[in-house]
Amino acid sequence: MPAKGESGDPLTTALRREGHTRTFPRGQTLFVEGDGAERVFLLERGRVLITCTGPGGKETVLGLTGPGDLLGEVAVFDHGPRSATAVTLEEVEAVVAPASALTRAAENVETAHEVIRILASRLREADRRRIEFSSLDTLGRVAWRLVELAERFGRETPEGIAVDLPISQDQLASWCAASREATVKALASLRTLGLITTGRGHVAITDPGGLRRQSQGFA
Repeated sequence: MPAKGESGDPLTTALRREGHTRTFPRGQTLFVEGDGAERVFLLERGRVLITCTGPGGKETVLGLTGPGDLLGEVAVFDHGPRSATAVTLEEVEAVVAPASALTRAAENVETAHEVIRILASRLREADRRRIEFSSLDTLGRVAWRLVELAERFGRETPEGIAVDLPISQDQLASWCAASREATVKALASLRTLGLITTGRGHVAITDPGGLRRQSQGFA
């Protein structure tokens, strides 16, 4: 997932100083794959779905982002087009800053270090996903995604770690690089194992340790 900017760090401070806060409704497109990089977004509230277009025009889910995440910075630095599309999954509040604000901020040594940390985090995440896709079956990948969601967006409840799931089963399947049928079967298996319970639009993780073991390929 995208690296988080911490409140008060030089990069976040610079973007807030030069940008302005906007509220976007659910379903709003923040930017589109192939567009020029004119703005960056620092998420303050809400979640955003990141997708790209695969072979044959099929939409592929790359991930979910949330509060503290910076969106759109890679295209600013490599001067290329947007590599993905970002759409809000719920009402979102974000600091919107011009691309020039980011490049000016990166001229500061402390801010440059923060930018390097974010870009290094992107590379680390890409490497991790290559390992995930090459070594795990669908059950493991679905478990991995649920662990990721719980760590980022989960909240403690008497039933377990509850996670609102604002994406469809088709989108979850795309994120797991699996078919919808295989993803539904994996969710059913995780329920049978007593690791999760599911409801409309949410998942409760009842055995975090067991789910993590599944996400690492251990039964």
